[in-house]
Amino acid sequence: MSHGVPSRNWSYPTAIKFGVGRISELADHAKSIGLTNPLLVTDKALASLPITAEALSVLDAAGLGRAVFSEVDPNPNEKNMADGIAVYLAGGHDGVICFGGGSALDLGKMIALMAHQRKDLSVWDLEDIDDWYTRADGDKIAPILAVPTTAGTGSEVGRAGVLTNSETHKKKIIFHPKLMPAVTLCDPALTVGMPKFITAGTGMDALAHCLEAYCSPFYHPMSQGIALEGMRLVFENLPVVYADPTNLMARGHMMSAAAMGAVAFQKGLGAIHSLSHPVGAVYGTHHGTTNAVVMPMVLDYNRSAIEDRINAAAAYLGIAGGFDGFRAKVMELRETLAIPANLTAMGVKPENLDMLTDMALEDPSCGGNPIEMTRENTRALFDACM
Repeated sequence: MSHGVPSRNWSYPTAIKFGVGRISELADHAKSIGLTNPLLVTDKALASLPITAEALSVLDAAGLGRAVFSEVDPNPNEKNMADGIAVYLAGGHDGVICFGGGSALDLGKMIALMAHQRKDLSVWDLEDIDDWYTRADGDKIAPILAVPTTAGTGSEVGRAGVLTNSETHKKKIIFHPKLMPAVTLCDPALTVGMPKFITAGTGMDALAHCLEAYCSPFYHPMSQGIALEGMRLVFENLPVVYADPTNLMARGHMMSAAAMGAVAFQKGLGAIHSLSHPVGAVYGTHHGTTNAVVMPMVLDYNRSAIEDRINAAAAYLGIAGGFDGFRAKVMELRETLAIPANLTAMGVKPENLDMLTDMALEDPSCGGNPIEMTRENTRALFDACM
């Protein structure tokens, strides 16, 4: 007899080494999880930057080499993964250091996941559906150390990676419990060099994660509390780092908010992500920026189901005016960060809306939306975003 008490399975994250300058500890943490010859996976833009050179020097000085793979697209796909696995195997590597934004973190995880699996197992067989992850041999997943250089996706505390199918242009969430990095090193100083639009987009991604988790109908009080405090950190610190990229205190708070968002969204995501994933897959738009574009429209769409909850959040966040005040605060933040006004401004074409609606309804984020997403109301929501 459950007496109406929910029955849920919960999992909370990993060892997080947080602090300015802690990149100097990278080799120590790599050795602590058994790495002797790691492959550092990053993206093309980061590969040539001083922070990456510094990380490689720390590894090299400790005798761990300076092997890098950086052929990672902004929306990484299975071709990037195959290329990375080839480099990983050729170099005889024994683990992956994921260094960068969401793209590098996700692809690094995919390389660690698939490098030693049996040849007939496709990465698409491990999509986050039911218990598909059990098709993989968990013991063959290489150790993962994550070093985020953006404050957004939270992939550094997640057990999944997003991979885009280069043929269908569909983004798939690939899941395995052992994709949780064994150690995550969060050094806010690494985020100082982010371009302004990336600071804005990744920060709004963190807000979207916290907001959607907070509004999702599932029972997860731990995530609920983390989502609420994560929203507060974003509202208070994102405008600060956007205006002053070198403010390490605010950078630190944003890095925390990003990790908190990813922990919180175990409780579920919703229509913001259901719309953003297909737009990103088809048009190659920045994920967090796309989330920011559709956020106010999704608030309106869900209003009848979330108004009381948003009123409570607004009170905690010190925002006057309940739901309307909260929505106005989101609009104000979007304006401060120079976020495009709508999907038209991002290049989305009206003739693709039916296809995008189909893709949105297939996206796993749908299940966490407070209002059930149907063909009719999702198509109307896309229209509202134009």
